[in-house]
This record gives sequence, structure tokens and C-alpha cells, in this order.
Amino acid sequence: MKRETLDVRGFFFSLLTSHFSRFIMEYNLLKAQREFLEIPHEYSLDVAVYQGGFGSGKTFAGALLGILLCMKFPGIRGLVGAQTYTLVRDTTLQTYFEHLDNLGFKDGKDYDWSASLQKLMFKNGSEILFRHFDEPNKLKSLNLGFVEIEEMSDIPFSTFKMLLGRMRQSVKKVWKDFTYRIFGHTNPEFQRGWVYKTFIEDYKPNYRLISAPTTENIYLPDGFCDELKKLYDEEYYRIFVLAQNGEYDKGLIIKDFTHENIEEIKYQSDMDLHITCDFNVDPMAWILAHRTEDKVFFFDEIVMENTTTAKACDEFCYRYPKHKGKIIINGDASGDNRSCTSEFTNYVIIKKKLERFGYEDVEVRIKAFNPPIKNRIMAFNSKVRSADGEVKLFIDKKCEKLLYNIYNLRYKEGSSRIDLPSYTQIKQAKELKFLGHPMDAASYLVEFYWPISI
Repeated sequence: MKRETLDVRGFFFSLLTSHFSRFIMEYNLLKAQREFLEIPHEYSLDVAVYQGGFGSGKTFAGALLGILLCMKFPGIRGLVGAQTYTLVRDTTLQTYFEHLDNLGFKDGKDYDWSASLQKLMFKNGSEILFRHFDEPNKLKSLNLGFVEIEEMSDIPFSTFKMLLGRMRQSVKKVWKDFTYRIFGHTNPEFQRGWVYKTFIEDYKPNYRLISAPTTENIYLPDGFCDELKKLYDEEYYRIFVLAQNGEYDKGLIIKDFTHENIEEIKYQSDMDLHITCDFNVDPMAWILAHRTEDKVFFFDEIVMENTTTAKACDEFCYRYPKHKGKIIINGDASGDNRSCTSEFTNYVIIKKKLERFGYEDVEVRIKAFNPPIKNRIMAFNSKVRSADGEVKLFIDKKCEKLLYNIYNLRYKEGSSRIDLPSYTQIKQAKELKFLGHPMDAASYLVEFYWPISI
């Protein structure tokens, strides 16, 4: 079998099939693009995100890598997608066709494009599916060798996790040095989203974030970045040209929260256990805590979608069946009102359910009415870090949704109102539905025991 080498901006792929032996193309890669294409480890999975400004070569590098993988590993199946198909069609797919033209590939001879199937099929058996991720359940049957994600920060984390589970195409004997690959490209995030958490906070050696400022692309027209600097404000220029992350603390309702507030908190079966509740149906949010005279320790959360108070009780009993201390129920005062669906209030349902499970000491402690939101936020912030610098509020990493709120819940710009997502925004990014309710639940408890009068 004939072996040829494809020189792509100094990046070499040995082709293991004669189908593409006549194609040799030379590109001059930017440093960030080469770093994105090459794998610096020996893990079986590589996950990389090219985080760059406008014109930094993000989509160029992603499409090039997809084609090279199809050439190197005959019969590989790849998936290219974005949250909306318009983005895939108008941006990513066009870049693939540009690369194919540059390489001298001919439609109908070296590859076939099916508009009805939205699929590229190469003569060596490799294929690439082009899809949107708005309905991720339709992708669960795929077995893939690689996935490319356009604007990675726009897709929900749940979709990303689902795609990780699709990296299971059978490895062929002719595939030498094969590595499953998920790679994406995106602009830096305005807020601390799942990309930041996955690639920076929860560092893993096979998860790589490559930062690429627009200013480092030497192939852009002269004065391109200077014109952008005149056009954009300082923050926009810093994010979308210099490829720097947003000021994550800007506008956050919770101030001065740091690593000092995050601790591994051991559940104590003999201590009082607080369940502080927000009774929204989707999601319902309960935060579990221990407390001392002046400190609070949030050690777990029960956040469930499309559920009922009774089902949330079942989940609590499943997790903590042998609790010996008192159980104290705090939370939303409106939960003490009866609804049209039950003759009992939410708190009566919880108390009865827990006593039926065998918990002997269950008490409800709530206010007659909910305090203003600003009072709860002030009380919470005073425990996060007081004016004299003392930290009195601690959260375990298990409380993922509560931490998500602390890092992302913001005021509307120029106002003191909390910026909660709309239905349309939640439909586009499912994780946004968890903004608000976990913070409400936790702040009810803090304000109940350590109120601040305004």
C-alpha cells in the first residue's frame, strides 16, 4: 500500500490509503492551529476547544482537522454540529468545501455530498454527518470516531456529555495510533459557563483549551484589528479580539465568593439537618445544610425536573435513610399554602412523608411571608464574606446547581433586578432553567437565621 504525506502548514499526516495519494497541500499553520491539531498525550480520548477571537482561524482549523481524520482513518464516522443548523450550513460546512477545493478534491469523484442526508462521503469509506444539536436525543444512536462542535459554549453541557458517550465507533485494524476526538471552537464566554468549568476549573490532561487572539493571525489584512478596536467597546474588544474571558464577577448578585467558601463537607448523622426548599415544579430545588450558631454548611442538594414534593421526599429518604438528628425544614413561605392539586401544603406533605419513613424529630421553621429578595441576597453575601473578611458560609462541590447560580446569577444591567432567563433562552440552553431556584432555596435558610434589616 502506497504511503503519502500531506503537508498542512507544517502538520504531517501519513495517509494509510491510496485513495488520496495524489493530494499534497501545503498550509502555513498558526501556532494555535498547530497546537489544536496535534495531540500531546497518549489517552484514548482527546477533547480540545479552540477559543479565539473573530478571525482567529477557529473554524478553519476545525474543518481541516475533520478532513484530515477522514483521510488518515478510512471508514471513520464523524459528526459536525452546532446548536442551530443555520450556523452549521452557513459557516462550518462552507469551510469544509473550501478545504476540499484547496486540496483538489472533486465532488462525485473523490467525495460525494448528499444534500438530503446532509452527509459528506469519501471514497475510502469515511463519512461526516452535519447536524444541529437542538434535539440531542436524535443523536443517541450514533457510534462515532470524532465530533466537531461549532460555537461550543452555545450548546448545553448535557449535550456535550451525551456526545462523549457516542465516542464508541469500533476501531479498525488499519487505524494506527487512533484517538477518539471531540473538538470545538468558540468565542470566549461572557459568563462562567460549562466550558470554563470543564477545561479550566476541572482540569484533565486530555482536555485542552487553546487560546487564540485575533491579533496573532498574521494572515489577516493590515489594520484589521485596529479597525475592530475603533468599532468595539473595551470589554467587547477584550473578549472577541484578544480572546480573553469575560469579567465573570461583573454584575453577579453574590459577591466575594472564592475557593475559601468551597469545602468538602462531611454529612453528620447526629446533627440537625436543614432542608431548605423552593417548590418550583421544574426544577424543584432543595438544599441540605448543617449550621452552627454563626456558620452554615451546604453539603448536598436535591434538584429535580418535572417532579412533586412527594418524589423529592423519596429522594431525600433514599440518600439519608439513617439520619438520627432533628430534621428542620426551612424555605419558601408560599409553600405553606394549599394548592388546587393537594389538600395539604408542601410542608405538611414533607413532614408527614418523613415521619412515615421513620424520622422521629421533624420540625418546620418558616416565616409567615417571604422577605424581599434584596434582603435574602444581603444576608447571603454577609455570610459569604463579612465586611471584616470573615467567611461563614461553606458549600460542598456536590452542590453543583447552587454553585452554578453563584457563578452565573446576575443583575439586569443598570438595575437591581435579577436577570432571570426567558422561556426562549431556556429552550435554547436547558441549563438556564436551573438559574434562580437553588439560590432562592439556600437564601431562605440564611435569611431566616441571620436576617439583615434594610
